[in-house]
Amino acid sequence: MSKIAIVYGSSTGAAEAVAEKVKDALGGAKVFNADGLDVNDLKPFDFLVFGTSTTGVGDLQDDWEILLPKIEKLDFSGKKVALFGLGDSASFSTSFASGMYHIYKALKGKAEIIGSVSTDGYTYDESDSVVDGRFVGLALDEDNEYDQTDARIEAWVEDLKKKIA
Repeated sequence: MSKIAIVYGSSTGAAEAVAEKVKDALGGAKVFNADGLDVNDLKPFDFLVFGTSTTGVGDLQDDWEILLPKIEKLDFSGKKVALFGLGDSASFSTSFASGMYHIYKALKGKAEIIGSVSTDGYTYDESDSVVDGRFVGLALDEDNEYDQTDARIEAWVEDLKKKIA
């Protein structure tokens, strides 16, 4: 399997917990906090998983605001990228998990982005992270649908493993 790095930005610890679950489901990866990350540390990895919580009304998590311009400058030749995003589908139903869209938008055309997810089974009104009828990555709601997180991660990672083998 490819060398895997997971980078998360988390304000409350929820995205960090999800990053650890993704690492375990993948069977191993190096996990990095977006806060203070040196992007050169990501160069040896073939497969990158970028995860973020959503703050405010669809905003990118603060640590990613600083890191993303640096990430955009990386050479993604031969690399694959998957995304996950957290949000609150009840309180912020019109911007559910939209934080991950900011990462998607920055990397679209620069990296091979894999791991889109069907919107079936989700309860929300709108999300910028839905492109062509699918989430651009794994959307999770640790506030209202936490009971579905483990199954969603498991299904998503099984799909990713087929694409990075």
